[in-house]
Amino acid sequence: MTAEPGLGAPPRRLPQPLPAIHPLTEYAAEGALAARYEDMKAVLQVPWMGVVTMAYAHYPSFFGELWRGLRPLCASQPFVAAVRELRTYCEAEVMSLAPSPIAARLGDAGYGERESNNIRAMIEIFSHGNFPYLMIATLTRSLLLGGSFGHAGNDAAPFEGRHAPDATQPFVLMERHHPDAPTKAIYDDIMATLGLPFVNTDYRALARWPSYFAMAWGDLKPSAQTAQHTALANRVYDRALELAGGLPNPGGLNAEALQGAAARDAPLDEIRPVTELFHYLLPELVVNVAYFRAQLLAHA
Repeated sequence: MTAEPGLGAPPRRLPQPLPAIHPLTEYAAEGALAARYEDMKAVLQVPWMGVVTMAYAHYPSFFGELWRGLRPLCASQPFVAAVRELRTYCEAEVMSLAPSPIAARLGDAGYGERESNNIRAMIEIFSHGNFPYLMIATLTRSLLLGGSFGHAGNDAAPFEGRHAPDATQPFVLMERHHPDAPTKAIYDDIMATLGLPFVNTDYRALARWPSYFAMAWGDLKPSAQTAQHTALANRVYDRALELAGGLPNPGGLNAEALQGAAARDAPLDEIRPVTELFHYLLPELVVNVAYFRAQLLAHA
């Protein structure tokens, strides 16, 4: 790929072989890294660090230059507007998959309105937060391939106020060693069905309600194996590239500087597949969360 104006990337594909990833978890982060994590969460207005950015953090020079350049963009009105547009697009398009309504079945299983609302609130957190991470993954991989976007000093008025949903819903993750055998089996099934090398935060959070999670995944799994589902993930991938390419670049982030920072940590041939992996995975994840959200729309 040549370094010409505008972002671009090859068609969406899963890198083969799968690269090793080494996410630096929030609880293990200390000092400057912990401060950077808190800053990123505050700017994105999310209550968790995505696996994508924790995997980037394994490469400190790369991650430092990336966030230096992206921070003013992520805090801007154009970024928030692009993220909202991408979410609106995805959630409208997911209805073509005909998500099965689930609210009545939850009621039959004993879930009260308060419990169902708690599930909705958790889904809303991810429905908001995954899209900034997808935009970051899109920009990151494209820059490492030599792309460019915007111009240093482009107008990017800061976003004032709050664009995120209420985050008072307890953020509890069911790690792989927490749940009983049936939920562990669902984790294994998700990884096998979706080709994941790990279980996303979203699924670990929703597994807090095991019977709901089993029901929701049982509906999603057949859809996730269809060509229609893959095509939608590909369209989200393409739309993210289009929107990211139109963003301003107030931090002056460019391919040469980001590639140079990455090369100080590891060979580019090691880091590029990591960015390709998340650029592949996140479009499917946002489609799946949009599917979960649509399942509950009947009584929203």
